[in-house]
Amino acid sequence: MTTPTIDVVDELAGIAPEDAADALRRRRPVTREQLQASFDALFLPVDDGAFPLAERELVAAFATRSTADDRTAAFYAARARSADPDRAEAVLGEASAAATAGPFGRYAEDGLQDENTDGRRYEPSIAARDVLGERLTAALAHAHLLTSRPRESSGEDLDRLLDAGWSVDAIVTLSQLVAFLAFQQRVAAGLRVLTATSDPRPFPASEEVSA
Repeated sequence: MTTPTIDVVDELAGIAPEDAADALRRRRPVTREQLQASFDALFLPVDDGAFPLAERELVAAFATRSTADDRTAAFYAARARSADPDRAEAVLGEASAAATAGPFGRYAEDGLQDENTDGRRYEPSIAARDVLGERLTAALAHAHLLTSRPRESSGEDLDRLLDAGWSVDAIVTLSQLVAFLAFQQRVAAGLRVLTATSDPRPFPASEEVSA
């Protein structure tokens, strides 16, 4: 896959050069550069032996679609279909079935039980296990855990990944990927709202705006 020639967040948010949201993002160049650098590190890796790129694309499609049916989810769905057409359809079907609003879950700590909430939990279907295999379905289940009920994650969840064939390094990258996608999806959604509601004129250079 070639190096992107666009800023991915701009693409996801529908930001055009010189519009108000573009001017806002240019006021925080380090944040902008770091978001793009994180995307490049995860999807243009120097070595993807422990966590192949096609699997990253499939996990990304699942994580974003199970969170929201938005432009970010469509972006990663298209990439997954390009990287692995056969498995992508199965992954997207699982994502639609697992879609839920979160986060929710139960706290293990004393004194927080009144804040427990519940929602849709995800368990890979038998058909998905047959098509995708234990390794990938374990990754999908872990992605759903981290995005929907992170308060319930534990060492046992990491053990399940290890048992499914994931190495420690690959688990770290998987967790980084899911965390990045959650942040990127929220940022893009917020910027889309800003783009739809803001004055089309760019912000003046002297105006103080938080990004």
